[in-house]
Amino acid sequence: MSLSYQNFLDDARERMDKTVEHFQDEIRGFRTGRASTGLIDNIRVDFYGNKTPLSQMANITVPEARALLVKPFDISTLKAIEKAILAANLGLSPVIEGNSLRVGVPHLSEEQRLKMVSRLKSLAEGTKVSIRNVRRDVLKDVEHAQKDKSGDVAVTEDDVKSAKSDIQDVLKKHEALVDEALTSKSADILEI
Repeated sequence: MSLSYQNFLDDARERMDKTVEHFQDEIRGFRTGRASTGLIDNIRVDFYGNKTPLSQMANITVPEARALLVKPFDISTLKAIEKAILAANLGLSPVIEGNSLRVGVPHLSEEQRLKMVSRLKSLAEGTKVSIRNVRRDVLKDVEHAQKDKSGDVAVTEDDVKSAKSDIQDVLKKHEALVDEALTSKSADILEI
């Protein structure tokens, strides 16, 4: 397909992909009542003055349904990791066991689950707004290219109409991905 606005369409797709990917990464950290490494992967630990993601400092495993096991690569960081998990205020209870840290994942109350789903919906809506902003920006770029006859790309008025339709299709696909992730994560959270 050699459309005159193909570069704009590719740009929109790439930026929307990144936005959806960011949303999916963020919701990995939402508690579902079951242990998941995503709960603590991105907790930042103060490591020699730098805030380092926990996943880069330790091996995190799920030995049982309601517990995580954190084995730091450097044993001297055990206390700093424990402190960071407590400071993250996720309701998790880390306990030092020898050279590792066992993190208990307690049951969530119904009220906590509903609040979490509400936060999740809010985050999903913010993601959709970001995707719509990408659409708006790319359409402005296409219209500007159509008005600017001296540019490298010759964009006609018909191309602008086609671009609006094509970019709208890309938007709908990405919004569907956000809705799908929201539905799946909400079901996990509400599951007893």
